[in-house]
Amino acid sequence: MTLINLEVKDKIALLTLNRPEALNALNSDLLGELHAQLKQLEKEEDLRCLIVTGSGEKAFAAGADISEMAEMDPDQAEEFSSCGQKVFTCLATFPCPVIAAIHGYALGGGFELALACDIR
Repeated sequence: MTLINLEVKDKIALLTLNRPEALNALNSDLLGELHAQLKQLEKEEDLRCLIVTGSGEKAFAAGADISEMAEMDPDQAEEFSSCGQKVFTCLATFPCPVIAAIHGYALGGGFELALACDIR
């Protein structure tokens, strides 16, 4: 299962966080995949808009994956935090408008993700 679904149609990109069983909690793999997708989309000159949303019915993103964080040593935690900041910076400086299509929970890092977007 891919953690990020990407669909581009009519110059609009739809990025969907795809961990509905974990309320789209942000773990290392999801953040890494999201960052890679954002860096790739930045190169799309024809893109007019990016929409970020979460899969499932309960949450946009329930924040950081606490169960993963509990297992991290300090260096891993620092890397995790740095990766999250890179994602938020990519969204905040994205070359076209970014819309957070929020439904359900947007907690902690999920709220930060929404705040990094231009429109919520």
